[in-house]
Amino acid sequence: MKIIIVDARHGASRSITVKGWLRLGLGLCLLGLPMLIGYSAYLMAEARGVKVARDAATEAWTESMREQEADLTKVKEDTVSRLEALTVRLANLQARLVRLDALGEKLSAVAGLADTDFDFSQEPAVGGIEVLDGQPAAPDFIGELEALEKRIGERQQQLEMLNSMMTERQSMAEFDVSGRPVIGGYISSTYGLRLDPFTGNRAFHEGVDFNTGRVGEDVFAVAAGVVNYSGWKDGYGRMVQIDHGNGFETLYAHDQKLLVKEGDVVKKGQVIALSGTSGRSTGPHVHFEVHKNGRVVDPASYIQSTIR
Repeated sequence: MKIIIVDARHGASRSITVKGWLRLGLGLCLLGLPMLIGYSAYLMAEARGVKVARDAATEAWTESMREQEADLTKVKEDTVSRLEALTVRLANLQARLVRLDALGEKLSAVAGLADTDFDFSQEPAVGGIEVLDGQPAAPDFIGELEALEKRIGERQQQLEMLNSMMTERQSMAEFDVSGRPVIGGYISSTYGLRLDPFTGNRAFHEGVDFNTGRVGEDVFAVAAGVVNYSGWKDGYGRMVQIDHGNGFETLYAHDQKLLVKEGDVVKKGQVIALSGTSGRSTGPHVHFEVHKNGRVVDPASYIQSTIR
């Protein structure tokens, strides 16, 4: 292999002959140098691309972590908020249950019910077969809340039943003929045979006389009902007669003033007249009669009875 070197200034040339291993090495340098440069450039480009890809992946992963942290923070805040709301709800339900229990016990005492009928200190007895629905068990807190709501519902059912019973008893008591038609005074004449105060002959007295001592004392209805007569009647003077249903009627006679008229609905204990001495009377008193199924009966047992 011959290499010719030309001097550009003087035009002289010189040749060098390369032989053997030197020629092989020079050839390899001339051929391998471009390849080495190209391969190095390839490696540098690949390394730069890997670095760019790695930087992009790192940025994406970092952004994903930020989003997950934000979501987790929001979930925590929502959970705390819900727990606080549930805590308030549970406290309100517990306070409501305490009030319902206290009211139930008070109503039971007022109604005079047996302890075994409505014992609000005991859980209501329930039962039934177990039916599995495959649903997972609720957390203890939620389960306690639902159980408390159920207990309140049961208490409300008990109170509704108790209220219904008390209403029914009160309604029955309203129409139950019992008690005295006047507050004060004393019985001056009983039911049955007696000497007539005007003739002195034996006569049957169909009611009970309450001596009021003076005119103008309140006369009360001994039971609720409808006034079927209010006016003057021979012998009785001014009188009121009330129909209480179930075959019962009561009569209040010798009044000075009548405060109700026919057709009026009266309540038990309502003032219906003022006592007097009208009609066949020797002094201020109230003549009181009880009629059952159209027959006059002795008022004594009804006067002495109390509200059942």
